[in-house]
Amino acid sequence: MKRIGNLYDKIISLDNLRLADKIARKGKGSQYGIQKHILNAEENLESLHELLNHRKFETSAYSKFEILEPKHRIIARLPYFPDRVVHHAILLQTKDIFVKTFIANTYSGIKGRGITKASYDLRKALQDENYNKYCLKLDIRKFYESIDHNILKSLLRKKFKDKELLKLFDEIIDSNEVGLPLGSLVSQYLANYYLAYFGHYLKEDLKIKYTFTYMDDVIILSNNKADLHYYLAKIKEYLKTLKLEVKGNHQIFPVDKRGIDFVGFRHYTTHTLLRKTIKQNYIKSKNRERWNGWLKNCNSINLRRKYE
Repeated sequence: MKRIGNLYDKIISLDNLRLADKIARKGKGSQYGIQKHILNAEENLESLHELLNHRKFETSAYSKFEILEPKHRIIARLPYFPDRVVHHAILLQTKDIFVKTFIANTYSGIKGRGITKASYDLRKALQDENYNKYCLKLDIRKFYESIDHNILKSLLRKKFKDKELLKLFDEIIDSNEVGLPLGSLVSQYLANYYLAYFGHYLKEDLKIKYTFTYMDDVIILSNNKADLHYYLAKIKEYLKTLKLEVKGNHQIFPVDKRGIDFVGFRHYTTHTLLRKTIKQNYIKSKNRERWNGWLKNCNSINLRRKYE
C-alpha cells in the first residue's frame, strides 16, 4: 500500500487556513465564536499558522450536550477558533484520501453520502429479488467511545507517512481520554476510517453484495438466513481485532414482515415509511413544515393528508 506524505505544510499554509475558515463559517456567521473570530480573523489565522508551524497546537476543551434523535447520544463540541478551523484545514488536504479508502456504501459524515443517499441506495438494493428476502441488522456497541487509540494510530500509519501530520492526528485523538468524541468533524472521518478495512472485508473477503454502514449501524441483505448467521459470526470475529463488539440487539428477519429501520426510515421492498419515533415527532410538532425534508423522501401522502 502506497503511503502518502508531504501534507502537513499544505495543511498549515495560510492559504489553506483561510479557505478552511471560509468553509467552516459558511451558513453559521451568527454564532458567537465566529463573530468573535471575524473581528481579528487575519491576525488569528497568522497566529494559528505560527502555532502549527512550531508544532505547538493543542486541542481545546470540549463542551458536551445531548441529542435524542435519531438516537440518544452525547455530542462533543469544540470552539470555532482555532479547533474547527484546524479540522477543516486538515480535511481539505486529507478527506479525499480517506473517502477513497471507504467502500461505496459507507455514508455518515461524507459529503454527498448522507441519510438520503443511504436510504435510496438501500431501496434500490431491495428491488433485487435475489437478495431482498432477509436482513441482518446490527449495531456496534458504544462505537465512538470504544475506538482504540493505538489501533487507530496504527491504521493511520498504513495510509500516511507524513510524521508531522501523524503527530497532529495523534494530538487530536488523544485529546479525548477514551475513544473519539462524537461531533468533532475530524472524528467522523477517523471513525469511518477505523471501519474502512472492515468494509473491504465484508465486500471482498465475505463477498457480501449488499451491505450498508451508517456510523455504527450495519445492514446486510440476503435471501439465505444461514448466510446471514454465518456473516454475523465472522463479523463478531473481525470486530474483536478492532476491540469492538456487536450489540446484543442484532436481528435477522424477513424484510417485508417488519421493514428495515435505517437512517430514519422503515424500508420495505414496495414502499418506505418514516421511522415510528420521527412520525410521532412530526405529529406532535407545532411547525410541521420543518419535517418536509423527511416527508418528501418517503411514502407519506396519507400522513400528510391526515395532519396537514
